Amino acid sequence: MKSNRFTISFAVCSVLVLMSFYMGTQNYKSTRAQYEAAITENLNQLSANTDWLGIQHTIIMPPNPLMALVTGVSNDIGRTIDMRTRGELVAENSRYNDEPLFAIFSFMDLEFIFGVLLSLFAILLAFDAINGEKQNGTLKLCFSNPVPRSTYILAKFTGIYTGILLALMIPLLIGSLLFPLMGIQLTADDWLKLGLIIVSGLLYLGLFLGIAITVSAFTKNPSSSFLAGLIIWILVVLILPKSSVLMAGRLVDVQNIDEINAQKSRFRAQLFLEDRAKMSNFRTDSQDPQEFLKDFNAFMGELSDVRQQKIDAFEERLNEEFNNRVDYRKSVALRIARLSPYAVFSLIATNLSGTSLELKSGFLNQAETYQNTYSDFIQSKTGSSGGGFRIVLSNRSDQSEQKEEPIDPGELPVFEMHQNTAIETIKSSIPDLLLLIIINLLVFGTGFMRFRSYDLR
Repeated sequence: MKSNRFTISFAVCSVLVLMSFYMGTQNYKSTRAQYEAAITENLNQLSANTDWLGIQHTIIMPPNPLMALVTGVSNDIGRTIDMRTRGELVAENSRYNDEPLFAIFSFMDLEFIFGVLLSLFAILLAFDAINGEKQNGTLKLCFSNPVPRSTYILAKFTGIYTGILLALMIPLLIGSLLFPLMGIQLTADDWLKLGLIIVSGLLYLGLFLGIAITVSAFTKNPSSSFLAGLIIWILVVLILPKSSVLMAGRLVDVQNIDEINAQKSRFRAQLFLEDRAKMSNFRTDSQDPQEFLKDFNAFMGELSDVRQQKIDAFEERLNEEFNNRVDYRKSVALRIARLSPYAVFSLIATNLSGTSLELKSGFLNQAETYQNTYSDFIQSKTGSSGGGFRIVLSNRSDQSEQKEEPIDPGELPVFEMHQNTAIETIKSSIPDLLLLIIINLLVFGTGFMRFRSYDLR
């Protein structure tokens, strides 16, 4: 019976693991093709312009292969940013926005396979590891020989866990080989991160195996241990991680983002009204139209620069206050969520794959850094920062004689998104890895101590 249970469970798991790798590689190839097509389309649109000030430049978050295996927040956040020389940047066009169906059914990635399915199968395989042997009489028979209890419990855990490892390593190795077979090149850092994701998944799987054996040692019959194990699984996998967000929302009050945006809009409108009044005070001694427009554009540029400095300072203060509250609420939620081993494993996997909660802020921070480079480039090309109000006086006869040349988009500075190295990622994952190990030791230690006083009769 147990053999059939093991065979069926891990036949299903093997198929699911292989499916997650196959779907992940296909998803990455599709996303990569869309990314390259979007880059090409952006360059084509830029090449139709003849004035650098009139361009609409878009930067796009590049995909990486591990994002397809552990999606994390990568599908929830915006992947494109309309670049401007000044002002606040906003990430738009998330994967779920483009394909809402995936927001309902989600992706079956490696994190889901380990975090939800394999942990449940671990409960199914070991819920009767102790009381089932007692009920069948084999436990009493085993201890009719001089077998130390510590040896028995260690052998029981090691035997089941080794069987699970052997069953899983084959589909995991085959799945990993799909990357080079599909023509997807992983760097050494990517392979190391993938290896650590699998190791943390197996460590997490061992935890639920320990929970099942411990529960089996505390209950009288297999049906009770199965029910208790299932309740624990539901609590730590399904309920606690999600309820941590609700509890943190109750504990930490954060101002609504719509109100923040309304304050920004009101402040900008107020500054525009003040600058409009200042426009009536413009004076110049020049009688030449070209000189007049030059002086007027310089005057408007100065107004725009001062106005933008005020806007930036105001928005920076609002954003800082808002982000501080959001970060505090996030830290509270994560502290509560880390009571769940599933949340700990999820944080490790998403951090190693680059799809953690830091992905959005990292994308925006690097976009803001690029914005400075982009602004300097536009300034060098046009002599203007690209903001404010600008009047151009043109001569129609000159335009008919001279056709303006299109810009060369290849001159634009290239946006390259920095990916953390394996060493940087591992360092940030160490606290959660240690926490997962500690929880494993506590669970197994509890089961070990319980079995030392277990009634064999």
